[in-house]
Amino acid sequence: MDTDSPIPVTILTGFLGAGKTTLLNRILTDQHGKKLAVIENEFGEVSVDNQLVIQSDEELFEMNNGCICCSVRGDLIRVLGRLMKRKNRLDGIIIETTGLADPGPVAQTFFTDDEMRSNFRIEGIVTVVDAKHVVRHFDDAPEVRKQIAFADVMILNKSDLVSTEALDALETRVRGMNAAARVQRATNCEVPLDLVLNIGGFDLGRANELDPRFLEPSYPFEWAGAYPLPAGTHELVIGHLDHEHDHEGCDHDHDHHHHHHDENELDVVVMPIGSTDESILNAARDTAVLSFSDWENRVHDGGTVAPGTTLHRLLLDDGDGRYKLEIPADGTYLVFEGCGHHPLHIPVAGENVKPVWQQDYEHNHSHDEEVSSVGITHDGECDPQRLNDWIARLLQIKGNDIYRSKGVLAVRGTSKRLVFQGVHMLFDAKFDREWGSNENRTNTLVFIGKDLDRTALTEGFKACLA
Repeated sequence: MDTDSPIPVTILTGFLGAGKTTLLNRILTDQHGKKLAVIENEFGEVSVDNQLVIQSDEELFEMNNGCICCSVRGDLIRVLGRLMKRKNRLDGIIIETTGLADPGPVAQTFFTDDEMRSNFRIEGIVTVVDAKHVVRHFDDAPEVRKQIAFADVMILNKSDLVSTEALDALETRVRGMNAAARVQRATNCEVPLDLVLNIGGFDLGRANELDPRFLEPSYPFEWAGAYPLPAGTHELVIGHLDHEHDHEGCDHDHDHHHHHHDENELDVVVMPIGSTDESILNAARDTAVLSFSDWENRVHDGGTVAPGTTLHRLLLDDGDGRYKLEIPADGTYLVFEGCGHHPLHIPVAGENVKPVWQQDYEHNHSHDEEVSSVGITHDGECDPQRLNDWIARLLQIKGNDIYRSKGVLAVRGTSKRLVFQGVHMLFDAKFDREWGSNENRTNTLVFIGKDLDRTALTEGFKACLA
């Protein structure tokens, strides 16, 4: 391979529980002789997928703080930047997205940044389709339709779990949604490797037909404004300046519906800039993308916000909050505000400072806000009978609402890890490798779905401990 040519990238997507990790493990265990890096994104409060991926020589990068198509875009750029600096050239990169990702914005990353475009090329989008359960999500999960529409290859996985007639009907339906993709039926994602690597199938023109705004970037913030501020300590007010204040005096207005956090949390970055020239504003915007994917500084009401590249998560009280804004020198400061409906004000000497420049950043991607995750991490050993009874009862009662369940458990009486994975009421558990000598026997579980009762799930699991 030409050492100066772009590194091929395969995007592996599919709805929750379709079998993406199974396919990834098949790729990693195949004797293909390629040096690959795997970038893995997980939707959930605790990390489980890294424990489910087999141990291999490939480099594995995790991104767990949000959806890869939204708030972790900066993480993706950061990881790819590290891979560009490798001394030994990679033969390829596999990006496994969370089951709730729209693959369009992921692919978009490689076309809207000059450095990404010159160093990487998308070989194709491979979508794993759960032949058993996907039909029930066509109407309530828009991500499913987008994952199918953008696919260059579709793998109809779990074909053994449905009748031939149902499988034929599903194939007809997905071909109607995407006639250009190659369709392969499979059990346990057993497919030829050349079907998923270096397929050279991604078509930018077709992507633009599917989404005319494909090349319009989506950002993890929804507004930015540049404020001329004197040195000193000022107030940063979120919400109303006083009880009589109405929205007429707000610095900006929103009509967006994309939340990554609780409605009583607001992410902001305050950044000094030399001027409002377009090149400087664009550079600050790109820096803010990285900041919004980094660790946050949680600030309670009355706390201090300092300019820089730090992401400040403001903890609000019923949508309102007042914070100290420390400005070190006279100048222009750019404020990036995350997602929500929160008027922002900076009063100085009794006058509300107005931005000299402002810009809305629209999210062209959204998730079903009813879908959430419950993560449980707890030391101890499970009693096998109690665990079995609890899981069986849970899935019988809540199986329709639990889209995905997975975990790694320590069970009394064995030195091996119990790995379980479930999709709705289908559940599979098996013992795999031994716990390592320096490895904590910690139970890690994740449930993803609708109307999940965190307390009931946590207490139900704790009752299974020996």
